[in-house]
Amino acid sequence: MNKAVLVFSGGQDSTTCLIRAKETFDEIHCITFDYGQRHRQEIEIAQQIAKALHVTSHKVMDVSLLNELAISSLTRDNIPVKHELDSNGLPNSFVPGRNILFLTLAGIYAYQLNASTIITGVCETDFSGYPDCRNEFVKEMNRAINSGMDSFIHIETPLMWLNKAETWALADKYGQLDFVVNQTLTCYNGIIGSGCGDCPACHLREKGLTEYLNNKGAIQAALNQKLTD
Repeated sequence: MNKAVLVFSGGQDSTTCLIRAKETFDEIHCITFDYGQRHRQEIEIAQQIAKALHVTSHKVMDVSLLNELAISSLTRDNIPVKHELDSNGLPNSFVPGRNILFLTLAGIYAYQLNASTIITGVCETDFSGYPDCRNEFVKEMNRAINSGMDSFIHIETPLMWLNKAETWALADKYGQLDFVVNQTLTCYNGIIGSGCGDCPACHLREKGLTEYLNNKGAIQAALNQKLTD
């Protein structure tokens, strides 16, 4: 039985990964982390999408200890999300240690389920400047998980080298563009679909969608080439 654990937020990226995974895996076990995030609606949206797309199971895990330790505009309501970078060169929406924790727990879950694959929607090509979305980081985490559990789990990152326009093209490739446009939650202010239109996440999402809709043929061709390489 081909099983995967998917780190699932209910946003554009993880939902697109889920849609793609349904074509490949016999069982998909989604895991959503409740860390006291600013846009808590994402947990409800993740539950709705997991149900609509008929995943094998969906676990919501309480990891609120992260909120106690990691100070970020996504963990503190009194810190506004900024467009400019902080003095350390990172967005103030960066949650330190988030993907370290998420992938570690997903690894434990995969081990218990005897799943060979962890899927995460992180991306280095067109991302928000988070260091824990880089390919180098994912490879290091993969080595640590397998070393620490003497396992052979593979962390799969389907979007790692896709830009946002190509991620929209991937959803369209599987006939789910409208679903991802209307049912996912990417907005840092917790507004489904097109979002608030002002936060950095909304700007990145809308820019990619506009680019895709204005140049579908070329972007689909670029996507197909990357999927073939």
